[in-house]
Amino acid sequence: MKKFFLFFFTALLLTSQMVSCIDDDPENEQELITKVTFTLTPDVSGTPVVLQFVDSDGDGGNPPVITTSGPLKNSTLYHGEILVSNEAAMPPVDITTEIKEESDDHQFFFIPSGDLDGKISFQYADIDNNGNPVGLLTDVHTHQTSSGGKLKIVLRHEPNKTASGVNQGNIANAGGETDIEIEFNVNIE
Repeated sequence: MKKFFLFFFTALLLTSQMVSCIDDDPENEQELITKVTFTLTPDVSGTPVVLQFVDSDGDGGNPPVITTSGPLKNSTLYHGEILVSNEAAMPPVDITTEIKEESDDHQFFFIPSGDLDGKISFQYADIDNNGNPVGLLTDVHTHQTSSGGKLKIVLRHEPNKTASGVNQGNIANAGGETDIEIEFNVNIE
């Protein structure tokens, strides 16, 4: 009987040591993002423009719903704010707060394409603990010409924020892992 208890105790001890070696740090797990809202509020007056991504069932299943509430005005300064959440969790998880808390490890990138390229520019309005950009807050400038195209928003986890061009929003040297990538149709009138 003593051998049985000794064997059982040894097995239990080894199992607990193996389990403690497993990396289950939830801080480093990739979050499920089901909703992203980018609200662009004109500096002077006018109606905010809302770009929204909703993927209620997460990856797979039904395609996400991606909307833009209206056109941007040309020659206008907008103040942008991004809110990110996982509404599939109960209760819903405010991922924006987590991005703020782990700001050193996150950065948004804004990539216009098509006729929109060169007609809209983005300036970061928030920084992390090291003085590098995050992108939850931005100043967005539209230029004088009417145009339309795609705006890709990418959230990178653990980018190299000191790499060439990354502080100015160039994703080419950022590295890291993509948490989410969304493409919106955007028009400037």
